[in-house]
Amino acid sequence: MRPQIWRNFDFILLLTTLLLIAFGLAMSYSTSLTTVPAGTPYLSHPTVRQGLYAATGLVFMALAVYMDYRVFRHLAPFLYVFTMIFLVVVIAIGTATHGSRRWVDLGPFPIQPSELAKLVLTIALAAFIAARQDKVKKLSTLVGSFAIVAVPVVLVYLQPDLGTIIIFACIWLGMALMSGMRITFFAGLGAAAVASIPFVYEKILHGYMRQRLATFLDPASDPLGAGYNVQQSEISVGSGGLLGKGFAQGTQSQLHFLMVQSTDFVFSVVGEELGFVGALVLFFLFIVLLFRCLRAATRSQDTFGRLLAVGVTVQLLFQVFVNVGVNTRLLPVTGIPLPFISQGGSSLMTILLSLGIVQSIVLRHKRLEF
Repeated sequence: MRPQIWRNFDFILLLTTLLLIAFGLAMSYSTSLTTVPAGTPYLSHPTVRQGLYAATGLVFMALAVYMDYRVFRHLAPFLYVFTMIFLVVVIAIGTATHGSRRWVDLGPFPIQPSELAKLVLTIALAAFIAARQDKVKKLSTLVGSFAIVAVPVVLVYLQPDLGTIIIFACIWLGMALMSGMRITFFAGLGAAAVASIPFVYEKILHGYMRQRLATFLDPASDPLGAGYNVQQSEISVGSGGLLGKGFAQGTQSQLHFLMVQSTDFVFSVVGEELGFVGALVLFFLFIVLLFRCLRAATRSQDTFGRLLAVGVTVQLLFQVFVNVGVNTRLLPVTGIPLPFISQGGSSLMTILLSLGIVQSIVLRHKRLEF
């Protein structure tokens, strides 16, 4: 690696990443205070495990920074096939939890392949579209890109995992739009999607997916069942007020009224304990991170790098948007984690690897000034 390209290193991107990791570890500690039994081995504590995942992810990030991101363009077909096989393995022998198979048990550190699939799908789409840049406005390019995303969508549907399917669709849509495909194609797809809503609702959606939609429309219809988490998250966010009840002092979370508080509903804990100001700080960090990713896209020296950075940006943006929307009852429950903040090793390590690739794009743009 040429020494002069380090002049381009995005220290703001790195600093923001580290601050978000620290924020997430703090919330992991808070949500674990009253849920971890006394005498739990040190390495089994959720916050310690999350810290180990963060450290491992930072190693992956450093390796990705050192590598030339264009290597991933050549590796895209192999990464895609490997990941699809991994998703099939999950369906066949994955650990069943709450009626779905999303994890492969590798001893003390289970892996969720669908998290890795988000990054691999981004790489595969970027490579495919970049190779057909002169044909990007043709229908065949749209159909080909759609076929690439359709395979993981089907495999994740069989797990089932509605949240990941939504993220796959958002990644594809964002990258396809930014690549310059004809808007008329998307208008037609949008019309077809709207027309198919009744069929999808009755024939495609799993029972739990329909239940979540019904709960979203009327959570009071089952306040102690399907609507319980939705109502408790709304109470948690609202009760925090301007400054919150204090770190690790939330009554909804510490007294276990709020379930799934370390993953799907962790933003509710942020709202209750740190208040509106704490939520604004978190949003500010996310906004800075997203803009640094977009900066990488604008400075990329090739179409592949630009689309890769756009795909990472879209993934992070929609995960934040959907998770916060679920916690504030603006969207139905989908099970999408809040990047950096929700507990989960596969998600955190994949995000850090993705940001390492974005940093690699920044380092290797044509202009050498910072």
